[in-house]
Amino acid sequence: TCGESYSCWQSPGCCHFTSCYFLDPQKVNENRSFFSHFQKSFLGYASFKVGELLKSKEQLLALSLRTSDGGKVVGTIEVSVVKMGEIEDGETDHITTDVQGQKCALVCECTAPESVREKTLEFVPINLHLQRMHVHSPHLKDALYDVITVGAPAAHFQGFKNGGLRKLLHRFETERRNTGYQFIYYSPENTAKAKEVLSNINQLQPLIATQADLLLNSASQHSPDSLKNSLKMLSEKTELFVHAFKDQLVRSALLALYTARPGGILKKPPSPKSGTEESSPPDQPSPMRRQDSIPHHSDYDEEEWDRVWASVGKSLNCIIAMVDKLIERDAGSEGSDGSQDGEKDPSLADSVTSHPRGKESFSPRFTKVTTYFLLSLAASITTRDLPIIYHQLSILAGLVCGFIIKLQTSLHDPGFLQQLHTVGLIVQYEGLLSTYSDEIGMLEDMAVGISDLKKVAFKIIEAKSSDVLPVITGRREHYVVEVKLPARMFESLPLQIKEGQLLYVYPVLFNVGINEQQTLAERFGDVSLQESINQENFELLKEYYKIFMEKMPPDYISHFQEQNDLKGLLENLHQNIQAKKRKNVEIMWLAATICRKLNGIRFTCCKSAKDRTSMSVTLEQCSILRDEHQLHKDFFIRALDCMRREGCRIENVLKNIKCRKYAFNMLQLMAFPKYYRPPEGTYGKADT
Repeated sequence: TCGESYSCWQSPGCCHFTSCYFLDPQKVNENRSFFSHFQKSFLGYASFKVGELLKSKEQLLALSLRTSDGGKVVGTIEVSVVKMGEIEDGETDHITTDVQGQKCALVCECTAPESVREKTLEFVPINLHLQRMHVHSPHLKDALYDVITVGAPAAHFQGFKNGGLRKLLHRFETERRNTGYQFIYYSPENTAKAKEVLSNINQLQPLIATQADLLLNSASQHSPDSLKNSLKMLSEKTELFVHAFKDQLVRSALLALYTARPGGILKKPPSPKSGTEESSPPDQPSPMRRQDSIPHHSDYDEEEWDRVWASVGKSLNCIIAMVDKLIERDAGSEGSDGSQDGEKDPSLADSVTSHPRGKESFSPRFTKVTTYFLLSLAASITTRDLPIIYHQLSILAGLVCGFIIKLQTSLHDPGFLQQLHTVGLIVQYEGLLSTYSDEIGMLEDMAVGISDLKKVAFKIIEAKSSDVLPVITGRREHYVVEVKLPARMFESLPLQIKEGQLLYVYPVLFNVGINEQQTLAERFGDVSLQESINQENFELLKEYYKIFMEKMPPDYISHFQEQNDLKGLLENLHQNIQAKKRKNVEIMWLAATICRKLNGIRFTCCKSAKDRTSMSVTLEQCSILRDEHQLHKDFFIRALDCMRREGCRIENVLKNIKCRKYAFNMLQLMAFPKYYRPPEGTYGKADT
């Protein structure tokens, strides 16, 4: 049962469930693309009081689903208090008391299969927000300071049992070097075609299985009209399915797969003389023997590929013949004496209904070849696409947000616009993930995804209508994001940008874990991942600075150097990275400062962008006020506590968990650096 829950937080503890539908979770998982085409229908509703739930034994209620008029009972549903552990650090999700000491409502929801609820949202950025500080002074020019906050862009739904993407790609490259495999590569055109073929197959296969089921049901019910309709649909879908697999790309992919893998033997068509002669490709190396994730077959017979489709055709023709005979028999029975109504020969109906269903109706060889092709071709595509598929889509959303905001706020800054088309923009990500447990995998995912953003380019075009939403073009390893500007704003741009010059970004990531799990990693675990990431990205940042100094005009550089000591900041950052000091948050402060002075785009990320992120961005804001706007040191802590107790960060927490509490407890905060601890009364005890 799937449902949508609505909790009335302001009303006296009443929670309603509406729009409940009956679906078989197993069928949903197996045939997701099929079910996505169906409209859900209303099944029933139920309501209860939250107080009754909390007072019930084991905090669980069994409710009756009733029709809209409140009469007929159409099913039951179980409701329980969700206890998920901490969103931020794995211990707490819902806090029991708010700032005023009142009880916060606990979230109750209908429990649909997890694979149904999460997977469709895995490409959506987590808790993406713009954090803006506007500083106004009667004596100085107003200033804006922006930070994009977002949850760690990682494959959270898939989990991190086997590590993150950085580790998986390293393992893949090592295996490739050590096994002597020849890997199959396709042109962008063939890759796009392969994706289209796979998409068609994925859509058609569950439809065929469903039509087969409908055909069997019609046969068992002796319904001629339904039989004819089901048979027609089954024939059409099967024809499309076969047509997709008979694409030349499929044939060439299978052939390449068999010749590329160790031990693969290509079976040539029989010659007139020998008839059954087999031989290996002349240049094939002696094969290496090892366990393989792809099933081994001793040979590949190209002619058998054609025989597969002949087998499919024969299977379908057999079904058609049996259905025709069944319809004729039923028609004959209806025209004969009524005494024979209950004596219909069930043999034909049984022959249809006992026919294997779905994909098993095809020959075993067909199933093997199909699986083999899907493994080979999909592996060839997804090996290179993993950084794009699992991370770049969610990261790209945040990047586009940051780019557009930076462009709008700096549109009248000629120095920035010249830097934009001459050098490109630095994009700095601040990570607060620990190098412990699942967050290692998150950090590995995040590092690869951010690195891949160097393949993204922006192009600014004039908006021809009121639609100014950005458009993504290109494929896989080279995305172009078209940003539309109204005519008045577009005309103010430099000629190079107006003529369509591509604008590039230089992404860098610096990570320092600050929580209690990082304490465990530093004392008993391994922090080498964090150290490697910081060192690698320092080199990238230094390279950007070098290009910046070489390409920007001399008069701009002269003025820039008078205002900023970037060389000294870079040296200081390098020293802190080399020092390998525990929880050295000065790395974060220096990297953020360098980014701002280089007109870059700033991001701050933790697991959910809710708690640790809030501590970091508020500290950054107060540091800016102190260093750039003369905030007196005696008011620093007061301003810091104020920003954490009131304003957009605590509102962000409220939006996420319906409670004004950071998900920390006192023991956790003892492990945090001093300036990353929230004020008393703004964090809550875990209720697990």
